[in-house]
Amino acid sequence: MFWAKEDLGLQKKEVNRRLSPKGWVRPGPILQVIKDDIQRGKFKAAIFDFDGTISLIRAGWQDIMYPYFVEVLRDTPHAESSAKIKHVVVEFVDLLTGKQTIYQTIQLAEEVKKRGGEPLAPLEYKHEYLRRLWEQIEHKVHGLENGSIDKEIMMVPGSLELLQGLKAKGLTLYLASGTDEPYVINEANILGVSEFFDGGIYGALDSYEDFSKAMVIQKIIEDHGLSGEELLGFGDGYVEIENVKTVGGYAVGVASEELKRKGINEWKRSRLTAAGADIIIPDYRNIDGLMHYLFP
Repeated sequence: MFWAKEDLGLQKKEVNRRLSPKGWVRPGPILQVIKDDIQRGKFKAAIFDFDGTISLIRAGWQDIMYPYFVEVLRDTPHAESSAKIKHVVVEFVDLLTGKQTIYQTIQLAEEVKKRGGEPLAPLEYKHEYLRRLWEQIEHKVHGLENGSIDKEIMMVPGSLELLQGLKAKGLTLYLASGTDEPYVINEANILGVSEFFDGGIYGALDSYEDFSKAMVIQKIIEDHGLSGEELLGFGDGYVEIENVKTVGGYAVGVASEELKRKGINEWKRSRLTAAGADIIIPDYRNIDGLMHYLFP
């Protein structure tokens, strides 16, 4: 079911009628409600993913990781065709998206072994990937720092309004990302969103066993003595949605189109729904409708 902003508060029957083919031709930004029987409105804390959920600085990172990993695997003794290797790479990279980058490079090392190669340490693969990615995003970071790039176009639309709205409701906000912590802290600073995350900003560590989104969520629950229904989560990846639902929280799946900054990314929608998201949104443009639904 799709609820447009003006429909919130109407009976479901009326919502369906107004959004039927004979109803609105061009409804406003949508909220796809997956589960309408989940407790809402008692939230005391919220946890956010960063890349693709708030920040668009690293949009298109897959276009760096895929070819790099294919390049590594093509150089092994028993490499298949480039097309076959590309399929393998896309499959495991996508499966692990949302976790720390190190997990993708750990799997890369395993794939090298399978093909008779001697892999580098996963941390070396990770650092080389980050070097290549930095070449693509350096101008964005510097542009944000010197003011030549507007912060708004480097964020999922409506992010600031959402953060302001949640703080006005008294929630403690946390940021947890699979991107390395120093980068997350810096990029949150230059986007002007750090001040909202009074619960803390967390990111990946080289000692990867010491960080996970699940660990941050457990810390939130223990620090605040929360029940599951008091935790709200926002993310565009499978991992964070699954982690929030595991503890009984309410999960908002953000199926953002990172490069277009408009519309629903169907691949994300499918994965987020499979992960257990309670509601799917394209971005936060429909902030009034979203807040109305989350806090009825």
